[in-house]
Amino acid sequence: MTERSWSRGRPLGVAWAARVRGLLNNGDAPSGADAPGTPSSVVDCGVYQGGQRTPGDFSPDQALAEARSRDGAFVWLGLHEPSAEEMAWIAETYGLHELAVEDAVKAEQRPKLEQFGSVHFLVLRTARYVPHKELTESSQVVETGQMMIFVGEHFVITVRHGDASEMAPVRADLETKRAALLEQGPWAVAYAVTDRVVDHYLEVADEVEDDLDIIEEGVFSRDRIAPIQQVYQLKRELVEFRRAVVPLQRPLAAITSSQGVVPKEIRRYFRDVQDHLTRTVEQVSSYDDLLNSILQARLAQVTVDQNNDMRKIASWAAIATVWTAFAGVYGMNFDYMPETDWKYGYPALIALLSFVTVLLYRAFRRNGWL
Repeated sequence: MTERSWSRGRPLGVAWAARVRGLLNNGDAPSGADAPGTPSSVVDCGVYQGGQRTPGDFSPDQALAEARSRDGAFVWLGLHEPSAEEMAWIAETYGLHELAVEDAVKAEQRPKLEQFGSVHFLVLRTARYVPHKELTESSQVVETGQMMIFVGEHFVITVRHGDASEMAPVRADLETKRAALLEQGPWAVAYAVTDRVVDHYLEVADEVEDDLDIIEEGVFSRDRIAPIQQVYQLKRELVEFRRAVVPLQRPLAAITSSQGVVPKEIRRYFRDVQDHLTRTVEQVSSYDDLLNSILQARLAQVTVDQNNDMRKIASWAAIATVWTAFAGVYGMNFDYMPETDWKYGYPALIALLSFVTVLLYRAFRRNGWL
């Protein structure tokens, strides 16, 4: 990589640039199988002009040089879980700010939209539903990841962490069916990626609703087969999903209201994504409210069950007390006890105790204690 190609990018901080140059001078720059100096995290790298992909294989630096040499061309560089060294090389090549690069490596950010010079940095959280035979107290229902998008004048870089929202179908769809949209430039790719992420939100919300129906049916069924641990586990998974969905509203609102940054035609597409996101947010909010109600109902059921158990125990204890009282009286060592010399005294006492026992049992049953 020549010094000339380095100077094409926007300058970074002194410490960051020194670190990158040190890595490259020591021969530590990552290399892939396709082209020398290509990071192994590169999933695809293409140059697009007029809605069509330019034939040929390009390394990230070659692709940027090719895009800058053509009118209206841009690079779409896709990365999957790049290391710090790989992102350092990409950052130096494309002029990415060190703070955004650090966020792209760590992948622990809330959804947001930031601007560093002429480069916009959009952070999304991806989500996918994890199929399971039945919901347990340890089931994983929603798996989340991260998607970062760098949008510049001549490039768009997507950085994906996790297995959700793969970009291959998005790229194929744009290249084969939506050339007119792709002709709009880097922001068209940003829209397509965001649209796929939000569409996955809708799919996850529908699947979670099915789990919620099963939980609700189990809680309010006669057998009450849904333990409180399952309700709490689903609520935890829903909280994780909510963290991905709700914070994305502000970045999308900023994009749809921006003037001059995002092409007018693309803003219309983003408004459609915003509508889908609003629907998902409403679904998640309603699910959360319903889960809270189910949780409270289940706790109330547990309290009622405990009260029923205590009443049963108290009823049987009352019945046992009758026998204990008579045994206590006749266990005393007095010389004169009633009916001690009567031939039928013992059978009569047993009959009397049995009669009192049946009487108490019927009374408790009639009152719903047994």
